[in-house]
Amino acid sequence: MSYTPRLKDKYRNEVVPALQKKFNYKSSMQVPRLLKISVNHGVGDAVSDKKLVEYALTEMTTITGQKAVPTKSRKDIANFKLRVGVNIGARVTLRDVKMYEFLDRLISVALPRIRDFRGINPKGFDGNGNYTLGVTEQIIFPEIDIDKVNKITGMDITFVTSAKTDEEALELLREFGFPFRTN
Repeated sequence: MSYTPRLKDKYRNEVVPALQKKFNYKSSMQVPRLLKISVNHGVGDAVSDKKLVEYALTEMTTITGQKAVPTKSRKDIANFKLRVGVNIGARVTLRDVKMYEFLDRLISVALPRIRDFRGINPKGFDGNGNYTLGVTEQIIFPEIDIDKVNKITGMDITFVTSAKTDEEALELLREFGFPFRTN
């Protein structure tokens, strides 16, 4: 028997029937699904200190379980002393098994570790069924050793879904167990 992540089984067995009932889909193939998770970590001070991008890459690889790729600047901006092609961040795109594993760790372990956590903002949708969540500290992830962190930075996590509307995407993420704020 091959391994399937807990949330992938939950999607098949609980989320699909619940959304099919709520939105009156005729087929289970019409039910929106999570396509990918993109994690982006911008390092603004990387212009002056090249080591910061290396730290960001190793932290991102540790958090997601997949090798992170450096992002390069596309423009020259004199005010920021930025040149074209300079590494200024790290990014990872997760799909299938690694995506579900990361989502599980995010929902059940990382988000509850945020100080004064009252739920995530349900206003992060883009109008096309995708949701972006900003995390202010990378130390909420248990994989990060706080003693080895040289600078606390944040990251953006984008959940790309096949939903046509934000309402469908919100319901999909809520079924997965996202702790959205109610007020």
